[in-house]
Amino acid sequence: MRTREQILEAVLDCGVVAIVRLRDGECLCETAEAVYAGGVHVIEFTLNTPGALEAIRKCRDAMDDAIIGAGTVLSAQDAEAALDAGAEIIVAPDAKAEVVEAARRRGAVAIPGAYTPTEIARAMELGADLIKLFPAKGLGPDYVREVLAPLENARLVPTGGVTVENLGAYLEAGAAALAVGGGIVNNALVASGDFDAIARNARAYREAVLRARESEA
Repeated sequence: MRTREQILEAVLDCGVVAIVRLRDGECLCETAEAVYAGGVHVIEFTLNTPGALEAIRKCRDAMDDAIIGAGTVLSAQDAEAALDAGAEIIVAPDAKAEVVEAARRRGAVAIPGAYTPTEIARAMELGADLIKLFPAKGLGPDYVREVLAPLENARLVPTGGVTVENLGAYLEAGAAALAVGGGIVNNALVASGDFDAIARNARAYREAVLRARESEA
């Protein structure tokens, strides 16, 4: 069983969290396997995806070295259900103390959401391991750089509008990692059974992270 520190290290090392948010829950494990095959080993199933809890349970059993987590966690009850299913990261769009506390009490990584400097500071005070900067699309890399000037210890994970093209700019600005939904997994690809395309998408993001890190070294 991994410690919270080991889980956090794995998330930061990968640099990409693949968000699986789908209308249909029939192919969630196949989807996760495709993401993993593409080199992204941190996978978040949103709890508003049908069958998300069962997918977390099955993927934890089948994919030992992947980090499987839950997203769209809106309450302590949601967090506990996800943790009971085996989630190792708990991701929320907002910052609720009881959700962060549940994750930390059970040894999972807490990733609450925030948007403004005030919200980011509150998430830090609650004990967030990482902070989901959401929605990041209207903010951009410059916002990350500017907000980290006074809040230098905030480990931000921009979410929303992250592309292969702007990923490097976010990392250069100081983002700790990035979360990607439709750019890797979307309803159309899953409905058509094009898991090879999902793997290619994941590989493109993972390779972009590696390139960005090499250029910074």
